[in-house]
Amino acid sequence: MPRARSRALVHGQAAPGPIENAIKILVLGVLCLVVIVPFLTVVSTSLAPREQISAAGGLVLLPRGIDLSAYRALFSGGVVSRALGVSIGVTVVGTALSLFVSCLLAYATSRPYFVLARPVLLVVLIGMLFSPGIIPVYLVVKQTGLLDSLWALIIPTMVSGFNVIVLRSFFQGIPAELTESATIDGAGEWGVFARIVLPLSKAPLAVVGLFYAVGYWNSFFTALLYISDAAKWPMQLVLRTYVVNDAAMGQAELATENLPPQSSLQMAILVVSMVPILLIYPFLQRHFAKGVLTGAVKG
Repeated sequence: MPRARSRALVHGQAAPGPIENAIKILVLGVLCLVVIVPFLTVVSTSLAPREQISAAGGLVLLPRGIDLSAYRALFSGGVVSRALGVSIGVTVVGTALSLFVSCLLAYATSRPYFVLARPVLLVVLIGMLFSPGIIPVYLVVKQTGLLDSLWALIIPTMVSGFNVIVLRSFFQGIPAELTESATIDGAGEWGVFARIVLPLSKAPLAVVGLFYAVGYWNSFFTALLYISDAAKWPMQLVLRTYVVNDAAMGQAELATENLPPQSSLQMAILVVSMVPILLIYPFLQRHFAKGVLTGAVKG
């Protein structure tokens, strides 16, 4: 075959030519810039000197030098440090409880001999499809005495029907021979669940745990509804107050010479709110692709 007409065939189709590859590279490059430039702007503005921020009108793409005054101002006052501790505590405790309850619920509904599996699964599906309104949930939280308590940030959103369905699909795919052999060896339901089911479910547990952790970490509306004590505000509510409601954070004080510009403070607290999830994700990334496809392919 002549070289000018030779093209490798992949699954019966000609391989893309140089023009097609160039278009793909250009499109992917533009998409990467769309994602990277805003993130770079946020980090650069939080680190840029005061003079460069003033000259640029508030946002800086590439800083000329590094100025950590915005981060020092955030953590010296105690508001951000306290909110960061609240968010970490709520995320860790909430994710652990959500995983525990979701795993128990998914395991129970995945067992064919559980007589209440279908009614319980129906309740889960109804809760997933028809969520209650804000006022009924608020009244329930109020009647249970959870107002102005950190438990109000965890209990109302502890179980996600979608995550329960994902875990249930994976539990149903575990070979019955494994659980039956453990039962023959004398293991009870708790033993089968803890020694057989959970060790085989690392991928979906990592994905579901990441979903729960991101949900707890990014949640601010529940705190806005249920928490009136500013000392119990999570990180995202403090971030919203910095960005949206400047007056509540003392806009007059921000105009003093001792504090960095307002835009630098806003970008710095935005970076602080993003860093924990960015640090956790690489450790769960290898499980993510496998866990997301759980239940999508039947063997």
